Amino acid sequence: MSATPSGPGPSSPVPDQLRDRRTGLPDVTAALPTRVDGYAELRDYAVIGDGRCVALVARDGSVDWLAWPDLDSPTLFAAVLDPVRGGRFLLQPDVPCTAARRYLPGTNVLETTFTTAGGTVRVTDALTMATPHTLAPGRELVRRIEGLAGSVPMRWSVQPRFGYGAHAPHPTHRAGVPVITSGPEAVAVCAWNAGEPQHSSAAVASGFHAEAGARALLSLPYAHQEPLVLPTRAECEARLDHTIVTWRHWTDDRSYQGPWREAVLRSALALKLLVFAPSAAVAAAATCSLPEELGGERNWDYRFSWVRDSAFTLNAFLKLGCAPEATGYFWWLMHASQLTHPRLHVLYRLDGGARAPEKILPLSGYLGSAPVRVGNAAAEQLQLDTYGELLQTAWLYTAAGHRLDADIARRLAETADFVCAVWQKPDAGIWEVRSAPEHFTQSKMMCWIALDRALDLAGRQLIPDRRAARWRRARGAIAEFVEDRCFSSRLNSYVRSAGGSDVDASLLLGLLHGYRPPGDPRMRATLAAVQQALQDGPYVNRYLGADGVPGGEGAFLACSFWLAEALARCGRADEAVSLMDQLVALGNDVGLYSEEVDPTTGAFLGNLPQGLSHLALISAACAIGAATR
Repeated sequence: MSATPSGPGPSSPVPDQLRDRRTGLPDVTAALPTRVDGYAELRDYAVIGDGRCVALVARDGSVDWLAWPDLDSPTLFAAVLDPVRGGRFLLQPDVPCTAARRYLPGTNVLETTFTTAGGTVRVTDALTMATPHTLAPGRELVRRIEGLAGSVPMRWSVQPRFGYGAHAPHPTHRAGVPVITSGPEAVAVCAWNAGEPQHSSAAVASGFHAEAGARALLSLPYAHQEPLVLPTRAECEARLDHTIVTWRHWTDDRSYQGPWREAVLRSALALKLLVFAPSAAVAAAATCSLPEELGGERNWDYRFSWVRDSAFTLNAFLKLGCAPEATGYFWWLMHASQLTHPRLHVLYRLDGGARAPEKILPLSGYLGSAPVRVGNAAAEQLQLDTYGELLQTAWLYTAAGHRLDADIARRLAETADFVCAVWQKPDAGIWEVRSAPEHFTQSKMMCWIALDRALDLAGRQLIPDRRAARWRRARGAIAEFVEDRCFSSRLNSYVRSAGGSDVDASLLLGLLHGYRPPGDPRMRATLAAVQQALQDGPYVNRYLGADGVPGGEGAFLACSFWLAEALARCGRADEAVSLMDQLVALGNDVGLYSEEVDPTTGAFLGNLPQGLSHLALISAACAIGAATR
């Protein structure tokens, strides 16, 4: 078994254009890529964050995404969606160069080393965390520049565009520092040894030479409906160092010691960036409207927390020794769902609210992939699988030794009652199709899981058991429906929906969540059918049928990890290890995953970093580790 993502083997799926031609390994030190129409490759983005907001940093040193003050706020920088109107913060050598990147070990602080003919310079990027007992900006982006050798001419430009580019910036000065405001928002551009800032209506910019042994600093302090704090250089440096130490302390507490440890810990750090600290909600991804198909319209806002992901999220937190995150997330989930009880919404805002109206922004979209959407109309759908995921989450929470209070116990029992009343309805399914509702098999399987877990909780007297007989009857009726109407003897497989004739990768969740045991002949046959119909090398499609949205999409990475986990659970450990090795090698140079990948080019597609991809990686690694011990 390969225990580290040390590089692809002879059959690695890493596309040739992403390899170093001399070594055959992923090319991590390369000339700055050429942008197409102003757009960087999605694979070239790293992410930084502080537990409240995140930024995407391109390999060429441009911060092309930053939503302030919160992860789901309108953007200050959104060049990834529109390089003309979106706004960005560029910092790079003013001469040809190569770039190599990494995260500082155990952190979400990014380090990029640029090498030119005349010297080498290192840039350290972070969204900083406040140090104790000091007055700090509401949010802050810090970029430290260190000359390592020779002399490197550097250029930088801050082009803020508030409100997804809709609000004009108003430049001014405060205490000699350039400040840009828009309504209640203000951002300052603080520079030390980084040239004299030149201020125009569109940008604050300058240039300087990074000399060997010298250090420069750029800082963007931000305020929203509060006074703008103008920090000293020493305070910015201290916060950057404090941020590095804080991340390392968090990583040192992670308990995972299984295979692919580096990939698992990077996934844990990526997942931690998606935890919205003020509420403990976990966003599905850090961005909105990055396309599932270049030029297509499958562009969705993922800056919400999906109940669909809840069981995987809690399981990952528990497996990684993240007890505070597990507890915080579970109580956030129960609080948010209280507002819509007994019905579950598909997703909730990070503040726990249920409204997420969808609207289209006047941005061009990534490589012309319009429309650019914020909000998500899936919030109004009926997705029956969510009830299974909620009860499974509660079951995992109690299995880890946590207790439920009386109110939550009552609501979980009422949720089981609700499942008894609605499971026979057609729904939009886990993939949120926008075609007519169907009787999706995975939805029915998860309704079975909901009632099965409710019965177990009741049996342990953790929730009221007065309606247990009803739950038991409904569980049996669901199983009868699934076995009679959702299994094709011709295909020897469960099918996507009742009476259908095609398979769906979500059927693997019936195995992973325990609808049937790994040794069940029908589940094993379904695993084989998914491989035959949907797998292409390491890539797995979600499904091949229509879903009510024009166009196509790439391979869905979470499905690939689910397949690896399913193989392990079915005793096919060698195949699981081989697939996992290939999948770990699909991450970008800093170990991040988007939602999907183009199997032909290896290009990232969809929002990133994608929580479900990283959750599925963690779950698969743990399952394979258990299967091979």
